[in-house]
Amino acid sequence: MKLTTTAAAVSVFAVAAVLGNPASADDLTVNLEVVAEGLQGPLALVQPEGDDRRFIVEQPGRIRVLVDDNFLLDEPFLNIEHKIVDLMSTFDERGLLGLAFHPNFTENGRFFVYYSGYIPGESGLAEHLWYSHTNYVAEYRVDPDNPNRADHRSEKILLSTDWPQFNHNGGWIGFGPDGMLYVSSGDGGYANDWGIGHHVTLGNGQYLGTHMGKILRINVDEGEYYSIPDDNPFVGDPEAEPEIWAYGLRNPWRCSFDISGEIDGLFCADVGQNAFESVNLIKSGENHGWRITEGNHCFDYVNPNDHPADCDTTGITMPILEYQNCNVFSDCEGISITGGYVYRGGNEDWNGTYFFGDWSARFDVMDGRLMAGRQENGEWSMQRVQVEGREMLPYILAFGQDNAGDVYLLTSESLGPTGQLDRIYRIVP
Repeated sequence: MKLTTTAAAVSVFAVAAVLGNPASADDLTVNLEVVAEGLQGPLALVQPEGDDRRFIVEQPGRIRVLVDDNFLLDEPFLNIEHKIVDLMSTFDERGLLGLAFHPNFTENGRFFVYYSGYIPGESGLAEHLWYSHTNYVAEYRVDPDNPNRADHRSEKILLSTDWPQFNHNGGWIGFGPDGMLYVSSGDGGYANDWGIGHHVTLGNGQYLGTHMGKILRINVDEGEYYSIPDDNPFVGDPEAEPEIWAYGLRNPWRCSFDISGEIDGLFCADVGQNAFESVNLIKSGENHGWRITEGNHCFDYVNPNDHPADCDTTGITMPILEYQNCNVFSDCEGISITGGYVYRGGNEDWNGTYFFGDWSARFDVMDGRLMAGRQENGEWSMQRVQVEGREMLPYILAFGQDNAGDVYLLTSESLGPTGQLDRIYRIVP
């Protein structure tokens, strides 16, 4: 099938009819309650099943324990700062990026992290001379003598991917309703999915011979390290990595499953190149288009701001939501989308609402954007979320969710992972 300018415009304006007017009369208004502060680059808030504690990932390499609102334990649950590459204080996309607890964590003490570490010596100097770092997925276990501490000696590396540039790491990890571990992986960095470390003719997003630009799926309960699920879509394809579950992604920044199971699929916000930000609802084997498309639009990696009139989108699954990027458009919502969670908390009016946002509408000024997506009769629409008493929000780094279904907003007041001014809020009526 061909995606033409007309078709692209129809798909965008159908969404914009609901999304593009942030001052519409039916805008959702919320309050924010501080639940943790004094943090440095909070990128995830995760609560294990059957556990009262909430765990917070800090980008420089720490996991903190939140035992009650505004009560953080002084000693980190895990501290792997020594394993993280030196981060740029001005702005960086590397670090400790993801955390997932095994569904039986309260019994087996197993948990998993995604982090940007040093390139191992055996990677080969000639091939990786200009590479930035290596992204690792590793398993740890809880210290048997202290439930608030990890056993640092227990690290087991499951996956490692040498990374050409510092950005587009993805880095979300989480267990699906099927008990498998899912991993989001960006396209390798730089821009337009080309250059050192990118497939020349396809880009990493479309090339099935790399883990970059993909959602991976593995079984951590079988094998010495893990096993490949038999129903992974590319099992048996000699030209594809068997861990791949879905592909065609640029930088899937924060993903989630609906904890109620009512909405099928994996929500992933995919950060656009220059013009369009999008949310995908991903299922097994799907191709979400990058670098053939950017959101709902044809894309030319040589001329990224001049979207072609048509392109072949056969087999591509389009996003459920899209908005215009402020780098190119004045009628816009932000410059870097941040994925969130489907609300399943105590406010019935919000049941099924997908809260997400944008890092900021501007790079050098804090102007985070909070948004909400809703599905009705199979069609998705979104609206700007207003925050009571606030004209502007800090940089929105990520979202979190607890076992009660409440959604949290993870924010920063600095461009890079520096200082201790960052806060986490619970989104409440």
